[in-house]
Amino acid sequence: MEPKAITYNLEPGYIFASAHGATIRTVVGSCIAVCVWDEKNMFGGMNHFLYPEILEKGRTTAQYGNIAIPALLRLMEKMGSVKKNIVAQVYGGGKLHTVKENSVGEQNIAIARKLLCKQKIRIISEDVGGAMGRKILFDTESGQVAVLKVHRLREADWVG
Repeated sequence: MEPKAITYNLEPGYIFASAHGATIRTVVGSCIAVCVWDEKNMFGGMNHFLYPEILEKGRTTAQYGNIAIPALLRLMEKMGSVKKNIVAQVYGGGKLHTVKENSVGEQNIAIARKLLCKQKIRIISEDVGGAMGRKILFDTESGQVAVLKVHRLREADWVG
């Protein structure tokens, strides 16, 4: 009997991956959701980070892109992936509450691109920047992503 597909609500600062069918959903504003998918083994995972990077040792959590991206890739490798088979999709990084020249959203986009490039992970799709939030649905079995853009993020958008 095959395991039943699950739906996982990914909250900010967390990572989830599944070698079995799963739908991962999250909501991002200035945060970034990186979806990775193993094209050969047909499974994937997602992280959701809030800030680009932390430099303090001992305070490392998946809330930071420089921690969340390598951690997600390590998780995929532990599940049997080889980096050459992994592709990525990047979502979020909106400028929702700030008018600063270099917003946290822009910094988050830059760190995601930089770290994925450094790890030689090809970005096959992205929907980043702008002034809208995004609801993300990622099917870990097919690698497909649905993005719903919203003008205003509400508390109810976080649960479903």
